[in-house]
Amino acid sequence: MSGFSLSSEPFTLSRDCSAVMVPQGDVVSLPAGQIGYITQALGGSFTVYVEGNLFRIAGNDADALGKPQPTPIEVPDDATNADVEKLAWDQLRTVFDPEIPVNVVELGLVYDLSLEQTESGQRKVYVKLTLTAPGCGMGDILVDDARTKLEMIPTVAEADVDLVFDPPWSHSMMSDAAKLETGML
Repeated sequence: MSGFSLSSEPFTLSRDCSAVMVPQGDVVSLPAGQIGYITQALGGSFTVYVEGNLFRIAGNDADALGKPQPTPIEVPDDATNADVEKLAWDQLRTVFDPEIPVNVVELGLVYDLSLEQTESGQRKVYVKLTLTAPGCGMGDILVDDARTKLEMIPTVAEADVDLVFDPPWSHSMMSDAAKLETGML
């Protein structure tokens, strides 16, 4: 993604806002009054173009962009492990690389997901996640985003997201929908 396009939405920050520089992964603070363009709004986070640079703004700062915050997740009291596992997969489908409009599940970056229920009734989720390129500066950001989104699920006390590189990722791991979206079909 090169930044501004005719489909980008202009914004002016209403308050100071934390952002992550793409693809470097450096955390910065954008000041109130900063103007720019929202280039991607997927999975509850935003990719914005400001003064020639791309930044990722988390969903909990959506109000600074004039956008609503994501709706909290609800789980029935009698939710089974299978119900929570489905929610976990759904949450991972809200994790997007800021430069690619395809979620990490469809990109084939999630190698494994499992969960266990503790004696207290809480759950732990375990995920193995990879990157399209080992040197990607957004690796830690994607891992943190996945962990945060999984821990938003009621009854999930902890999410352990491991970044792995074996086997190496290739475009053959992508879903057909992801290949179509990225022009790799």
